[in-house]
Amino acid sequence: MTSPGRTERLVLPGVLTAEQAARTVAGIAAIQRPDGAIPWFRGHHLDPWDHVEAAMALDVAGEHERAEAAYLWLAEHQNADGSWYAAYADGDAEHPTDAGKESNFCAYVAVGVWHHYLATGDDAFVERMWPVVVAAVEFVLALQQPGGQIGWKREADGTPVADALLTGCSSIHQALRCALALAEHREDPQPDWELALGQLGHAIRNHPERFLDKSRYSMDWYYPVLGGAVTGPAAKERIERDWDRFVVPGLGVRCVLPNPWVTGGESAELALALWVMGESDRALDILRWIQHLRAENGLYWTGYVFEDDAVWPEELTAWTAGSLLLAVAALGGDEATVTVFGGEGLPVGLEPDCC
Repeated sequence: MTSPGRTERLVLPGVLTAEQAARTVAGIAAIQRPDGAIPWFRGHHLDPWDHVEAAMALDVAGEHERAEAAYLWLAEHQNADGSWYAAYADGDAEHPTDAGKESNFCAYVAVGVWHHYLATGDDAFVERMWPVVVAAVEFVLALQQPGGQIGWKREADGTPVADALLTGCSSIHQALRCALALAEHREDPQPDWELALGQLGHAIRNHPERFLDKSRYSMDWYYPVLGGAVTGPAAKERIERDWDRFVVPGLGVRCVLPNPWVTGGESAELALALWVMGESDRALDILRWIQHLRAENGLYWTGYVFEDDAVWPEELTAWTAGSLLLAVAALGGDEATVTVFGGEGLPVGLEPDCC
Protein backbone atom coordinates (compact mmCIF):
# COMPACT_ATOMS: atom_id res chain seq x y z
CA MET A 1 0.00 0.00 0.00
CA THR A 2 1.15 3.56 -0.73
CA SER A 3 2.77 5.16 2.30
CA PRO A 4 0.69 7.90 3.97
CA GLY A 5 3.90 9.93 4.05
CA ARG A 6 3.75 10.27 0.27
CA THR A 7 0.18 11.53 0.33
CA GLU A 8 0.41 14.35 2.88
CA ARG A 9 -0.24 16.80 0.03
CA LEU A 10 -3.62 15.11 -0.49
CA VAL A 11 -4.92 15.72 3.02
CA LEU A 12 -8.10 17.79 2.95
CA PRO A 13 -10.26 18.11 6.08
CA GLY A 14 -13.60 16.39 5.69
CA VAL A 15 -12.45 14.74 2.46
CA LEU A 16 -9.24 12.77 2.95
CA THR A 17 -6.81 11.99 5.71
CA ALA A 18 -3.29 10.93 4.73
CA GLU A 19 -4.19 7.30 5.42
CA GLN A 20 -7.37 7.54 3.33
CA ALA A 21 -5.50 9.18 0.46
CA ALA A 22 -2.88 6.45 0.58
CA ARG A 23 -5.61 3.82 0.38
CA THR A 24 -7.15 5.55 -2.65
CA VAL A 25 -3.82 5.73 -4.44
CA ALA A 26 -3.16 2.09 -3.62
CA GLY A 27 -6.56 1.25 -5.09
CA ILE A 28 -5.65 2.88 -8.41
CA ALA A 29 -2.24 1.19 -8.37
CA ALA A 30 -3.89 -2.19 -7.84
CA ILE A 31 -5.95 -1.68 -10.99
CA GLN A 32 -2.89 -0.81 -13.09
CA ARG A 33 -1.55 -3.72 -15.14
CA PRO A 34 2.15 -4.67 -15.11
CA ASP A 35 2.56 -3.12 -18.57
CA GLY A 36 1.32 0.27 -17.31
CA ALA A 37 -2.26 0.12 -18.62
CA ILE A 38 -4.96 1.44 -16.28
CA PRO A 39 -8.41 0.07 -17.17
CA TRP A 40 -11.56 1.34 -15.45
CA PHE A 41 -11.21 -1.64 -13.16
CA ARG A 42 -9.73 -5.10 -13.66
CA GLY A 43 -11.76 -6.99 -16.21
CA HIS A 44 -13.30 -3.86 -17.72
CA HIS A 45 -12.08 -1.77 -20.64
CA LEU A 46 -9.42 0.94 -20.86
CA ASP A 47 -10.05 4.19 -22.69
CA PRO A 48 -7.15 6.59 -23.31
CA TRP A 49 -8.73 9.62 -21.59
CA ASP A 50 -9.52 7.91 -18.30
CA HIS A 51 -6.18 6.11 -18.44
CA VAL A 52 -4.45 9.52 -18.46
CA GLU A 53 -6.69 10.85 -15.68
CA ALA A 54 -5.66 7.96 -13.45
CA ALA A 55 -1.97 8.44 -14.36
CA MET A 56 -2.17 12.10 -13.36
CA ALA A 57 -3.61 11.06 -10.00
CA LEU A 58 -0.65 8.73 -9.49
CA ASP A 59 1.70 11.64 -10.13
CA VAL A 60 0.06 13.89 -7.53
CA ALA A 61 0.61 11.09 -5.02
CA GLY A 62 4.29 10.86 -5.88
CA GLU A 63 3.91 7.56 -7.77
CA HIS A 64 5.95 8.88 -10.69
CA GLU A 65 7.25 5.55 -11.95
CA ARG A 66 3.73 4.18 -12.19
CA ALA A 67 2.56 7.32 -13.98
CA GLU A 68 5.46 7.14 -16.44
CA ALA A 69 4.62 3.49 -17.15
CA ALA A 70 1.07 4.56 -18.04
CA TYR A 71 2.35 7.14 -20.55
CA LEU A 72 4.83 4.70 -22.03
CA TRP A 73 1.93 2.30 -22.58
CA LEU A 74 0.36 4.99 -24.76
CA ALA A 75 3.64 5.57 -26.60
CA GLU A 76 4.04 1.88 -27.32
CA HIS A 77 0.49 1.37 -28.56
CA GLN A 78 -0.20 4.55 -30.53
CA ASN A 79 -1.65 3.90 -33.96
CA ALA A 80 0.27 4.96 -37.07
CA ASP A 81 -2.09 7.91 -37.59
CA GLY A 82 -1.39 9.30 -34.09
CA SER A 83 -4.58 7.97 -32.52
CA TRP A 84 -5.63 5.35 -30.02
CA TYR A 85 -8.74 3.24 -30.17
CA ALA A 86 -11.65 4.29 -28.01
CA ALA A 87 -11.58 1.15 -25.84
CA TYR A 88 -9.35 -1.83 -25.15
CA ALA A 89 -10.40 -4.97 -23.30
CA ASP A 90 -8.88 -4.68 -19.81
CA GLY A 91 -6.06 -2.59 -21.29
CA ASP A 92 -5.04 -5.32 -23.72
CA ALA A 93 -3.74 -3.38 -26.74
CA GLU A 94 -4.22 -6.39 -28.99
CA HIS A 95 -7.96 -6.45 -28.34
CA PRO A 96 -9.71 -3.13 -28.92
CA THR A 97 -13.40 -3.36 -28.14
CA ASP A 98 -14.22 -0.07 -29.88
CA ALA A 99 -12.12 0.63 -32.97
CA GLY A 100 -13.43 4.17 -33.29
CA LYS A 101 -10.93 6.94 -32.56
CA GLU A 102 -12.29 9.78 -30.44
CA SER A 103 -10.62 13.16 -30.75
CA ASN A 104 -10.72 14.22 -27.11
CA PHE A 105 -9.46 10.80 -26.01
CA CYS A 106 -6.43 11.21 -28.26
CA ALA A 107 -5.71 14.84 -27.34
CA TYR A 108 -5.61 14.28 -23.59
CA VAL A 109 -2.15 12.72 -23.67
CA ALA A 110 -0.77 16.27 -23.95
CA VAL A 111 -2.33 17.21 -20.60
CA GLY A 112 -0.85 14.18 -18.91
CA VAL A 113 2.62 14.59 -20.40
CA TRP A 114 2.86 18.25 -19.39
CA HIS A 115 1.52 17.44 -15.93
CA HIS A 116 4.10 14.66 -15.52
CA TYR A 117 6.92 16.96 -16.60
CA LEU A 118 5.81 19.65 -14.15
CA ALA A 119 5.67 17.04 -11.38
CA THR A 120 9.07 15.51 -12.13
CA GLY A 121 11.18 17.93 -14.21
CA ASP A 122 12.11 14.94 -16.38
CA ASP A 123 13.28 16.32 -19.72
CA ALA A 124 14.20 12.86 -21.02
CA PHE A 125 10.55 11.88 -20.58
CA VAL A 126 9.46 14.95 -22.57
CA GLU A 127 11.79 14.02 -25.41
CA ARG A 128 10.46 10.46 -25.42
CA MET A 129 6.84 11.59 -25.46
CA TRP A 130 7.07 14.65 -27.71
CA PRO A 131 6.65 12.71 -30.99
CA VAL A 132 3.67 10.95 -29.41
CA VAL A 133 2.05 14.29 -28.54
CA VAL A 134 2.76 15.74 -31.98
CA ALA A 135 1.20 12.78 -33.75
CA ALA A 136 -1.84 12.84 -31.47
CA VAL A 137 -2.40 16.58 -31.94
CA GLU A 138 -2.11 16.30 -35.70
CA PHE A 139 -4.66 13.48 -35.71
CA VAL A 140 -7.05 15.63 -33.69
CA LEU A 141 -6.59 18.82 -35.73
CA ALA A 142 -7.30 16.93 -38.95
CA LEU A 143 -10.86 16.74 -37.59
CA GLN A 144 -11.20 20.49 -37.02
CA GLN A 145 -14.08 22.09 -38.91
CA PRO A 146 -14.12 25.53 -40.59
CA GLY A 147 -16.01 26.96 -37.60
CA GLY A 148 -13.22 25.97 -35.20
CA GLN A 149 -15.04 23.07 -33.55
CA ILE A 150 -13.45 19.61 -33.76
CA GLY A 151 -15.31 16.55 -34.98
CA TRP A 152 -15.66 14.03 -32.24
CA LYS A 153 -14.25 10.89 -33.86
CA ARG A 154 -13.17 8.83 -36.80
CA GLU A 155 -15.18 5.71 -37.32
CA ALA A 156 -13.44 2.34 -37.34
CA ASP A 157 -13.28 2.48 -41.15
CA GLY A 158 -11.59 5.91 -41.03
CA THR A 159 -14.67 7.98 -41.89
CA PRO A 160 -14.47 11.37 -40.13
CA VAL A 161 -17.44 12.48 -38.02
CA ALA A 162 -17.91 16.24 -38.37
CA ASP A 163 -20.38 16.59 -35.48
CA ALA A 164 -18.69 18.21 -32.49
CA LEU A 165 -19.27 17.73 -28.77
CA LEU A 166 -18.89 20.71 -26.44
CA THR A 167 -17.49 18.63 -23.58
CA GLY A 168 -14.97 16.90 -25.81
CA CYS A 169 -13.90 20.13 -27.49
CA SER A 170 -13.48 21.85 -24.12
CA SER A 171 -11.17 19.03 -23.06
CA ILE A 172 -9.27 19.38 -26.34
CA HIS A 173 -8.95 23.12 -25.64
CA GLN A 174 -7.07 22.31 -22.44
CA ALA A 175 -5.00 19.67 -24.24
CA LEU A 176 -3.91 22.08 -26.99
CA ARG A 177 -2.79 24.59 -24.38
CA CYS A 178 -0.68 21.91 -22.72
CA ALA A 179 0.69 20.77 -26.07
CA LEU A 180 1.74 24.35 -26.84
CA ALA A 181 3.35 24.61 -23.40
CA LEU A 182 5.40 21.53 -24.25
CA ALA A 183 6.32 23.11 -27.59
CA GLU A 184 7.43 26.33 -25.86
CA HIS A 185 9.45 24.32 -23.36
CA ARG A 186 11.23 22.60 -26.23
CA GLU A 187 11.59 25.87 -28.17
CA ASP A 188 9.74 24.24 -31.04
CA PRO A 189 7.06 26.74 -32.17
CA GLN A 190 3.76 25.35 -33.50
CA PRO A 191 1.91 28.32 -35.06
CA ASP A 192 -0.74 26.09 -36.65
CA TRP A 193 -1.65 24.79 -33.19
CA GLU A 194 -1.95 28.36 -31.90
CA LEU A 195 -4.38 29.20 -34.68
CA ALA A 196 -6.36 26.01 -34.11
CA LEU A 197 -6.56 26.70 -30.36
CA GLY A 198 -7.77 30.25 -30.93
CA GLN A 199 -10.45 29.12 -33.37
CA LEU A 200 -11.60 26.36 -31.02
CA GLY A 201 -11.80 28.65 -28.02
CA HIS A 202 -13.76 31.21 -30.03
CA ALA A 203 -16.26 28.55 -31.09
CA ILE A 204 -16.73 27.32 -27.51
CA ARG A 205 -17.27 30.83 -26.16
CA ASN A 206 -19.41 32.27 -28.92
CA HIS A 207 -21.02 29.62 -31.08
CA PRO A 208 -23.03 27.00 -29.18
CA GLU A 209 -24.86 26.21 -32.41
CA ARG A 210 -21.70 24.57 -33.76
CA PHE A 211 -21.98 21.75 -31.21
CA LEU A 212 -24.47 18.95 -30.77
CA ASP A 213 -27.09 19.75 -28.13
CA LYS A 214 -26.11 17.73 -25.07
CA SER A 215 -27.39 20.29 -22.57
CA ARG A 216 -29.00 17.52 -20.48
CA TYR A 217 -25.50 16.44 -19.47
CA SER A 218 -23.75 18.27 -16.65
CA MET A 219 -20.39 17.97 -18.41
CA ASP A 220 -21.60 20.33 -21.14
CA TRP A 221 -22.40 22.80 -18.38
CA TYR A 222 -19.06 22.95 -16.54
CA TYR A 223 -16.47 21.68 -19.04
CA PRO A 224 -16.05 24.97 -20.94
CA VAL A 225 -14.91 26.39 -17.58
CA LEU A 226 -12.81 23.37 -16.60
CA GLY A 227 -11.10 23.34 -20.01
CA GLY A 228 -10.14 27.01 -19.72
CA ALA A 229 -12.16 28.35 -22.65
CA VAL A 230 -14.68 30.28 -20.54
CA THR A 231 -13.25 32.39 -17.73
CA GLY A 232 -14.00 35.34 -15.47
CA PRO A 233 -17.54 36.71 -15.20
CA ALA A 234 -18.70 34.53 -18.11
CA ALA A 235 -17.62 31.42 -16.22
CA LYS A 236 -19.41 32.49 -13.06
CA GLU A 237 -22.56 33.33 -15.02
CA ARG A 238 -22.48 29.95 -16.73
CA ILE A 239 -22.12 28.00 -13.49
CA GLU A 240 -24.77 29.99 -11.64
CA ARG A 241 -27.28 29.63 -14.47
CA ASP A 242 -27.59 25.86 -14.20
CA TRP A 243 -26.48 25.23 -10.62
CA ASP A 244 -29.92 24.27 -9.38
CA ARG A 245 -30.53 22.00 -12.37
CA PHE A 246 -27.53 19.79 -11.75
CA VAL A 247 -26.41 20.10 -8.14
CA VAL A 248 -28.11 17.98 -5.47
CA PRO A 249 -27.07 19.48 -2.12
CA GLY A 250 -25.51 16.95 0.20
CA LEU A 251 -25.12 14.30 -2.53
CA GLY A 252 -23.24 15.65 -5.53
CA VAL A 253 -23.81 16.45 -9.18
CA ARG A 254 -26.26 14.82 -11.55
CA CYS A 255 -24.73 13.23 -14.61
CA VAL A 256 -27.75 13.71 -16.89
CA LEU A 257 -31.17 15.28 -16.50
CA PRO A 258 -33.75 14.34 -15.38
CA ASN A 259 -32.23 11.17 -13.95
CA PRO A 260 -32.01 11.06 -10.10
CA TRP A 261 -28.38 9.95 -10.34
CA VAL A 262 -25.33 11.72 -8.93
CA THR A 263 -21.88 10.62 -10.05
CA GLY A 264 -18.49 10.91 -8.43
CA GLY A 265 -16.52 11.84 -11.53
CA GLU A 266 -18.79 14.71 -12.54
CA SER A 267 -18.93 15.95 -8.95
CA ALA A 268 -15.14 15.99 -8.57
CA GLU A 269 -14.74 17.69 -11.94
CA LEU A 270 -17.26 20.37 -11.02
CA ALA A 271 -15.31 20.92 -7.80
CA LEU A 272 -12.18 21.37 -9.90
CA ALA A 273 -14.00 23.83 -12.17
CA LEU A 274 -15.17 25.79 -9.12
CA TRP A 275 -11.59 25.92 -7.88
CA VAL A 276 -10.53 27.23 -11.30
CA MET A 277 -13.07 30.05 -10.79
CA GLY A 278 -11.66 30.85 -7.36
CA GLU A 279 -14.58 29.29 -5.46
CA SER A 280 -12.69 26.86 -3.25
CA ASP A 281 -15.33 26.84 -0.52
CA ARG A 282 -18.03 25.50 -2.82
CA ALA A 283 -15.53 23.08 -4.32
CA LEU A 284 -14.75 21.74 -0.87
CA ASP A 285 -18.44 21.32 -0.10
CA ILE A 286 -18.94 19.11 -3.12
CA LEU A 287 -15.89 16.97 -2.37
CA ARG A 288 -17.19 16.46 1.14
CA TRP A 289 -20.65 15.53 -0.12
CA ILE A 290 -19.41 12.72 -2.34
CA GLN A 291 -17.65 10.86 0.43
CA HIS A 292 -20.83 8.77 0.62
CA LEU A 293 -19.50 7.12 -2.56
CA ARG A 294 -16.27 6.01 -0.90
CA ALA A 295 -15.74 2.27 -0.52
CA GLU A 296 -13.69 0.49 2.13
CA ASN A 297 -10.81 -0.11 -0.29
CA GLY A 298 -10.42 3.64 -0.88
CA LEU A 299 -11.94 3.68 -4.35
CA TYR A 300 -15.23 5.37 -5.20
CA TRP A 301 -18.46 4.06 -6.64
CA THR A 302 -19.29 5.59 -10.01
CA GLY A 303 -22.71 6.84 -8.94
CA TYR A 304 -25.74 6.78 -6.68
CA VAL A 305 -29.45 6.71 -7.59
CA PHE A 306 -30.92 8.75 -4.77
CA GLU A 307 -34.58 7.97 -5.43
CA ASP A 308 -33.80 4.27 -4.94
CA ASP A 309 -31.07 4.72 -2.32
CA ALA A 310 -28.87 2.50 -4.49
CA VAL A 311 -25.30 2.53 -5.70
CA TRP A 312 -25.32 2.21 -9.48
CA PRO A 313 -23.55 0.92 -11.41
CA GLU A 314 -21.78 -1.33 -8.95
CA GLU A 315 -18.29 -0.52 -10.13
CA LEU A 316 -15.28 1.14 -8.50
CA THR A 317 -13.44 3.01 -11.23
CA ALA A 318 -9.85 4.24 -11.32
CA TRP A 319 -10.93 7.43 -13.06
CA THR A 320 -13.51 8.36 -10.43
CA ALA A 321 -10.85 8.10 -7.74
CA GLY A 322 -8.41 9.90 -10.02
CA SER A 323 -10.72 12.86 -10.59
CA LEU A 324 -11.21 13.25 -6.83
CA LEU A 325 -7.46 13.15 -6.14
CA LEU A 326 -6.83 15.80 -8.82
CA ALA A 327 -9.46 18.09 -7.31
CA VAL A 328 -7.95 17.61 -3.86
CA ALA A 329 -4.47 18.28 -5.25
CA ALA A 330 -5.62 21.53 -6.85
CA LEU A 331 -7.25 22.74 -3.65
CA GLY A 332 -4.07 21.78 -1.80
CA GLY A 333 -1.86 23.81 -4.12
CA ASP A 334 -0.02 20.99 -5.90
CA GLU A 335 2.07 22.96 -8.40
CA ALA A 336 1.72 20.70 -11.43
CA THR A 337 -2.04 20.32 -11.01
CA VAL A 338 -2.53 24.03 -10.35
CA THR A 339 -0.65 24.89 -13.54
CA VAL A 340 -2.44 22.39 -15.76
CA PHE A 341 -5.96 23.20 -14.57
CA GLY A 342 -5.56 26.76 -13.33
CA GLY A 343 -4.17 27.72 -16.71
CA GLU A 344 -1.85 30.47 -15.53
CA GLY A 345 1.11 30.52 -17.88
CA LEU A 346 -0.50 28.20 -20.43
CA PRO A 347 -0.68 29.52 -24.02
CA VAL A 348 -4.05 30.92 -25.05
CA GLY A 349 -3.85 30.66 -28.84
CA LEU A 350 -4.62 33.29 -31.45
CA GLU A 351 -8.19 34.60 -31.45
CA PRO A 352 -9.59 34.66 -35.01
CA ASP A 353 -10.34 38.03 -36.55
CA CYS A 354 -14.02 37.47 -37.09
CA CYS A 355 -17.56 37.95 -35.76
